[in-house]
Amino acid sequence: MYKEHFSLRELPFSIAPDPRYLYLSGQHREALAHLVYGVTTDGGFVLLTGEVGTGKTTVCRCLLEQAPENADIAFILNPRVTVEELLASICDELRISRPEGAASNKTYIDLINQYLLDAHARGRKTVLIIEEAQNLGPDVLEQVRLLTNLETNERKLLQVIMLGQPELRDLLSRPELRQLAQRITARYHLGPLSKREVPAYVSHRLSVAGGKNNLFPASVLSRLFRLSGGIPRIVNILCDRALLGAYVQGKDHVDKATLSKAGREVFGETQVTRSRKGLGWIAAGLALIACCSIFAAVYYTRWNQPALPPVQKSAVGPSAQPPVALDELKLPEGLSATESRESAYRVLFDQWGLAFDPGGKETSCKKIEEGGMRCLDSLGNMGVIRKLNRPVVLKLYDREGKSYYIALTGLRDDRAVVHAGSRELRIGLREIEKQWFGEYTVIWKAPPDYTREIKPGDRGQVVRWLGRRFSSLQGTGAPEHAGEVYDASLVKMVKRFQLVEGLAPDGVVGPHTLIRLDASAQQSGPQLSPGKGAS
Repeated sequence: MYKEHFSLRELPFSIAPDPRYLYLSGQHREALAHLVYGVTTDGGFVLLTGEVGTGKTTVCRCLLEQAPENADIAFILNPRVTVEELLASICDELRISRPEGAASNKTYIDLINQYLLDAHARGRKTVLIIEEAQNLGPDVLEQVRLLTNLETNERKLLQVIMLGQPELRDLLSRPELRQLAQRITARYHLGPLSKREVPAYVSHRLSVAGGKNNLFPASVLSRLFRLSGGIPRIVNILCDRALLGAYVQGKDHVDKATLSKAGREVFGETQVTRSRKGLGWIAAGLALIACCSIFAAVYYTRWNQPALPPVQKSAVGPSAQPPVALDELKLPEGLSATESRESAYRVLFDQWGLAFDPGGKETSCKKIEEGGMRCLDSLGNMGVIRKLNRPVVLKLYDREGKSYYIALTGLRDDRAVVHAGSRELRIGLREIEKQWFGEYTVIWKAPPDYTREIKPGDRGQVVRWLGRRFSSLQGTGAPEHAGEVYDASLVKMVKRFQLVEGLAPDGVVGPHTLIRLDASAQQSGPQLSPGKGAS
């Protein structure tokens, strides 16, 4: 297989619902929050819907890892059952002893009710999770509702979470199920990933599998979004097939031709060809609109706006002059893409008071490791950049598809301070996002003795540092984590922090978690929005 060829620890694009690979987009974070709400509150129904492959099951698996210790969960995977079969399955999941021989629905209901009362007396919560709930018949749904009738003065004794495809919403809108629909306390519909989120999703899965972020260039990721429609499962299938194709061809990355071939293998020749023709007409129309817009903009700017001063070609670095405000961002004239890269990284290093080596970015990043600093190349969106709250270098693409680099050193609302060549500019975030596909580099400070990701069971000085940092984060008076072992109590704190920060709550402390820790604690170092910490 291609795992060894690309130096991967494991296959990154398996369609198995592994919580470690959960990429928490804004939607997935909200979906998980709804499910956590369902487990921690008292009574009622929680409804999570979404198209096939959008990540409902993976979010649910993540919920199981975050469930309170006093929660007993019955997980129903196959809802194509009768009322009697559902009741029997609930008993099996909750380990309720069933009578020998035939049993009536009333027998099962009495057993479940007695279990719920006993569990409540022991201070335990009972949660019923039903996957593919759109396959439940109206009579089965009505029985589920009746199970939630058991309650105390304070709360209901059974919490129900239903996951299903969009048809589930239509099913619950039927008049005969209105009583159940009225008991739904939280609803959320999970949609596909956006064009900006697909690169971050791919980067996240590659990172978890130990791979590099350059296996899928930006232009390939753009085509991947068009082919997949942003559906995570389809993204996984296409990426897996494309990596296999690149391996067979002896390539070190996936190119457009390889991805297109993977698309034909997955969808069939006809569908991909039809899709391409449709996209061609759309692209032609957009190009015509864009040309008209550019003409109008140039005409208006030329006749109604004062000309900007020419680009300076003096020494590279932050300008001493006030930032120039621009409505459009582009590679300064007379500056090559390579020169823009060097100047952007020089600014980034200068922000930290670090020397930029004449040998370039790679040499400079290697040298700063002696002082405990690191360079991180990654993919994300502007929300991620705000969370990091550190200066970054962004790789942009102009209208001709040529790449160049800028240093982002300040953020305020929807405006940014950037450095392009020798000039410091103010530009709207929308203009940056038109040319940015998520690639960025950030400098961060590693903890003492940090050599790799911190994982459960690790021990030593770096674990003691982690314990102190989380104790400090919880506020004064919080008990400090004792010992040098990364144990269950510290793992729980880390997972909770990762969940709040929109990171995969896997308990593995890598660069992204450590940078977010610094931002939350407002540690020393240059910030994009000084004094705000994580936004």
